Amino acid sequence: MATTATAPTTKSWSGGKSPFNVEYGKLMMWYFLMSDAFTFGAFLISYGTIRFSTNGWPDPNEVFRSFPFAPEGVHAPLVFVSVMTFILIISSVTMVLAVHAGHNMDKKGVVKNLIWTIIGGIAFLSCQAWEWNHLFHEGAWWGSNPFLNHDGTASSTNFTNYFFTITGFHGFHVLSGVVINIVMLIMTLMDKFEQRGHYLMIEKAGLYWHFVDLVWVFVFTCFYLI
Repeated sequence: MATTATAPTTKSWSGGKSPFNVEYGKLMMWYFLMSDAFTFGAFLISYGTIRFSTNGWPDPNEVFRSFPFAPEGVHAPLVFVSVMTFILIISSVTMVLAVHAGHNMDKKGVVKNLIWTIIGGIAFLSCQAWEWNHLFHEGAWWGSNPFLNHDGTASSTNFTNYFFTITGFHGFHVLSGVVINIVMLIMTLMDKFEQRGHYLMIEKAGLYWHFVDLVWVFVFTCFYLI
């Protein structure tokens, strides 16, 4: 009696799923963040190599001692950058709340927390703009370093070159995140995600925003604490 052999069926991974059982767009975001992490890592490793191979380096407590609208002569080391860091951390919390609201299909919650996240990002960028402007008026810029080393000797321009390059690169990422979140807000207000039946785009934007916040922790440690 003849038998008919049937080919084994294979399960397709169509429908937006990757072979790793992760939504394809989210997987691509993770790949992008990994490549971006390598870029930041290269910058920071290069900075650390120069920093610890140099005998003299400016004291962060003397460089970052000013505060907006503070009376003349007030010495407040690292206070302003601590405020900047707090703002960015709070914006990360509101982004978490926006993603959580999206999971619950809570449009009002998404809108409210996205607005607060955007405000936090703009506030951080405004603080960074003030800091750059203040340092510029003190004579600091690419190729110019007015700050002395701990021992009072003249310092290399490596400090300012790395500072403006790396914090500027991070600031560009924050600006990009603000723009992305504004786009997400507009799409939410236009009910785009309600029509799709999910808020996955908010989660992807959240991954990017949390990455930007995490990178700032390393930038803060390298330039302001060490």
